[in-house]
Amino acid sequence: MESLRLLSAAPSDRGSQRCRLGPGLMSALGLTLGSPLLVSVPGGSCLCTAWPRPDLAEGFLQMDLKCCSPGLISQLPAHLNLEPGHLSPVSCPKLKGVKVSVVVQRVEFKKHTPPKLVHELVKDMLKGVYVHRGFVINLEEFDTDIRYVVVESINPDSVSAGIITSKTGVEISGLQTVRHYRSQLQDQETVPLGGLEEVSASLREMLQLPLLYPNTLSSLGVSCPRGVLLVGPPGVGKTLLVRRVVGEVGASLVVVRGPEVVGSRPGESEEKLRTMFERARSAAEEGPCVLFLDELDSLCPRRTGLSAPENRLVAQLLTLMDGIDQSDRFLIVGATNRPDSLDPALRRPGRFDREVIIGAPTLQQRKAILSVLCERMPLCPGVNMAELAQTTTGYVGADLSALCREAAMHAIRENSKDSGEQSVGMKHFQEALKLVRPSCLRSSLGRTELSPVTWEQIGGLDEVKLKLRQSIEWPMRYPEAFIRLGLSRPRGVLLYGPPGCAKTTLVKAAAASSHCTFLSISGADLYSPYVGDSEKALAQLFRQARACAPCILFLDEIDSLIGSRSNNQTSNSVQTRLLSVLLNEMDGVGLKTVERRGTEKILQAGGEESHTQEELDSLEVCNKDVMVVAATNRPDCLDSALLRPGRLDHIIYVPPPDQPARLAILKVCTKSMPVSSDVCVEELAAKTELYSGADLENLCKEAALLALLDDNMEASTIKHTHFLRSLSKMSPSLTTQQIHTYQTAPR
Repeated sequence: MESLRLLSAAPSDRGSQRCRLGPGLMSALGLTLGSPLLVSVPGGSCLCTAWPRPDLAEGFLQMDLKCCSPGLISQLPAHLNLEPGHLSPVSCPKLKGVKVSVVVQRVEFKKHTPPKLVHELVKDMLKGVYVHRGFVINLEEFDTDIRYVVVESINPDSVSAGIITSKTGVEISGLQTVRHYRSQLQDQETVPLGGLEEVSASLREMLQLPLLYPNTLSSLGVSCPRGVLLVGPPGVGKTLLVRRVVGEVGASLVVVRGPEVVGSRPGESEEKLRTMFERARSAAEEGPCVLFLDELDSLCPRRTGLSAPENRLVAQLLTLMDGIDQSDRFLIVGATNRPDSLDPALRRPGRFDREVIIGAPTLQQRKAILSVLCERMPLCPGVNMAELAQTTTGYVGADLSALCREAAMHAIRENSKDSGEQSVGMKHFQEALKLVRPSCLRSSLGRTELSPVTWEQIGGLDEVKLKLRQSIEWPMRYPEAFIRLGLSRPRGVLLYGPPGCAKTTLVKAAAASSHCTFLSISGADLYSPYVGDSEKALAQLFRQARACAPCILFLDEIDSLIGSRSNNQTSNSVQTRLLSVLLNEMDGVGLKTVERRGTEKILQAGGEESHTQEELDSLEVCNKDVMVVAATNRPDCLDSALLRPGRLDHIIYVPPPDQPARLAILKVCTKSMPVSSDVCVEELAAKTELYSGADLENLCKEAALLALLDDNMEASTIKHTHFLRSLSKMSPSLTTQQIHTYQTAPR
């Protein structure tokens, strides 16, 4: 049998519950005139009665959505083709009783209409209607305030559908408005959320206590909490969390967005805000309701001395929040990523009672978020979620979502050439990681782009490399081992030594191998002509580093940024003030609670999980801090307060390369060069006493340029003579006295 084309119902059939189809199909299905029929379409089902089409044409179907499942209330999907198998006859006996809930248009009708009258109206309207358990009956054609009737249960229970007669008993379980009913239908489609289970449990508890058990609290003599403030960086999932929890609790949501409320004429903004509160109040009469103030900082900034329009709006919100009484069953939830710019009067108990801080996701939370995001993606078996979570330090939920999308785009581009099965592999995620950076670093002060350097690219310095690994890489990558031995991880590392000995390159290699965020700062980023601006910028840099911890904060040429207080400087110079800020930040004095990452456990899981949980908590204890790595070639210029253990714990001397180290550096430099067989690298290493690593690299470059000069740009190899000529033209940048000064410097 051919498929059926679904057409919209004829206007004359509106409210008749008829389904028009061809007589041939009716007889094939064994249907008589007016037989009840269940039609299944994408999104739900519809119960109707079979009638032949006036033109008797086959292959078309028209039906009136008088009794359908809740998903089809708005309208049918357009241009649908149905198979005849989607139509099934149902037996509909006369019902003894039905239990329904009534959906009305206006709150006034619900408040002021006597229940007896509603009962009579509903019973009259339902007479002769075929109903199905869980379906919605559309009564809009009667042109009254009663719009829908939801069938909750039918008697006898043994059948799922039946016909209501004049003898059927109708019981009304409750009345609600159309807006409340529709908002509940929308909330049922919840979005999966990873890594925020603890915060959502805390929020759900706050919502359920005052909304579902108001009498319990009043019997204890305490008032319900009125407001919750969600604080967290952009893209961490504050708005999504509210929508999810509200949907789970079954409350209705009234959203206030800053720009929608603000009006141009005086008093308009306050009026709109009052209207929003009225909407929440009327919605709360039917069931739990949440008034959600998104981007609260734009709506209620700090009040200034001037009588600005914002001041009046803040005052109006405070008045409205104080005016909520015990009978109002709605909760106010605010969300902001700039809590410091909010008016302080909002942040007191009685207004926003509790502040829930959502930090940037920790390692475990990132893993949970990634598994939720990749749930519906066709992944290759080689994709390692733990490794991805490790490399995405500082990424919030929105960044991880962008990362997965970018990886999928790479896979599509790659697979579009061949029509093989689409699947996303680890290489696609590696490509995506190059494009998607943590959003918290997009507006950061320091430079964040790091060209990856491996330890093998640095010749020699094996002892220094080991010390750096112990100081930087080990605490970042194996925090459990440090906790096990009761070791605290170092706060900072100072590299000092003559210029050109690979101090900066060593730090880059350590950052690349540790899989952590890298921020580098220079004097130009910090210094400002305005008093106090430089100190503020340094504090902001530390705040940013803490937001995407674990992080390496690299202060190159630290002597130019922060000098010593003993060098007869004026006590109020910028360098002295910057030093005091740096010392405070490294000691962790005055950290803001907003920077907390992860949350405390709300409910303790089973005993067998507690040990692993302890390990994970210890993981965050190590990883949440910032490692300060500084480099200088003038250690004598640094203040002694900075060089004590607990600040720059490990002070590592990076010496000029000795003969074996020079040999290793020359081998690394000539690795990618076409050197001829007569080149003796050992001889060059012996002749380059007092040459730094940078000098040796320059020596190789000069030799290559001489080769090009000799052969008129046609050179294919670099000979030993070119290296010797290059050596005769150069002189070492280091002196014996200079090296002696570094060796006698205090460590």
